[in-house]
Amino acid sequence: MSVAQSFAPGERVFAADDYDLGATLSSGQAFRWRQTGTAWEGVVGGHVVRLEKVPGGISARATDPGDWQWLVEYLQLEVRLAEIIGTFPDDEPMKAAVAACRGLRLLRQDPWECLASFILSSTKQITQIRQIVDRLCARFGEPLANPDQASGEAAFPAAGRIAVLSEAELRACGMGFRAPYLLQAARRVADSPAWLEQIRSLELSEARARLTELPGVGRKIADCVLLFAGGHPRAFPVDVWILRALRELYFRRRRPSPRKVLAFSETHFGPNGGFAQQYLFHYMRLQARRNSSASANAV
Repeated sequence: MSVAQSFAPGERVFAADDYDLGATLSSGQAFRWRQTGTAWEGVVGGHVVRLEKVPGGISARATDPGDWQWLVEYLQLEVRLAEIIGTFPDDEPMKAAVAACRGLRLLRQDPWECLASFILSSTKQITQIRQIVDRLCARFGEPLANPDQASGEAAFPAAGRIAVLSEAELRACGMGFRAPYLLQAARRVADSPAWLEQIRSLELSEARARLTELPGVGRKIADCVLLFAGGHPRAFPVDVWILRALRELYFRRRRPSPRKVLAFSETHFGPNGGFAQQYLFHYMRLQARRNSSASANAV
């Protein structure tokens, strides 16, 4: 690895009304963000970034930012949230989720980093996923200059970098049974980068079928990649948490099968169903935290 050069950090404030930065960066879409006081520090592509919500916008500080278009795209700053929310179903659970989580956004991530991260996410909690990703980047990613210190951050390893590693080297990062899945995905993408890049231009069903060709990638992981990196806002990832949320919010007197819940999610939530899913997911997380706090205080 080459030694990262120091750059004079760039700073800019972006207009961003109706944008909950904390909820967006902590909602399980991406795993390289940490809160430091009122700011959020993370890595986007080859940039170490520090973000902070300020009145009417988002303050950004980054190394060698260029024209900043990469950050505008990543944060989806040009998306009009009110128009997205206007497509959500007009029902009580959705209204409650929007009221509680207004300002939550979708990120637009690098497809390879997103795919690799969600392969590593299987059966893990967000904190554990972040730890595995951090180890992977520290050991095999290119070092990056930090706007506030000389070093300490690294880019997400390219598919070609991971493709030449051994399974044992990957397992040393703590990813366990996921190591061979990540290795096979890396080799597939390294051999044909366009194979992954094309998911943004394919129809949703075609893009999903392409991703699920990979060992270890089922529908849930595929839909996460399509929603958070592939530009498919209808993709609706359903895991045990969302399944539980949909049953609790929409089927309280019944217990439909996962297949029926999935069919419901495909038809009920409209063209931005994946966006709606994020609101429901975050809403249920907030509810769980409040209930846990209330129980602890009652003891």
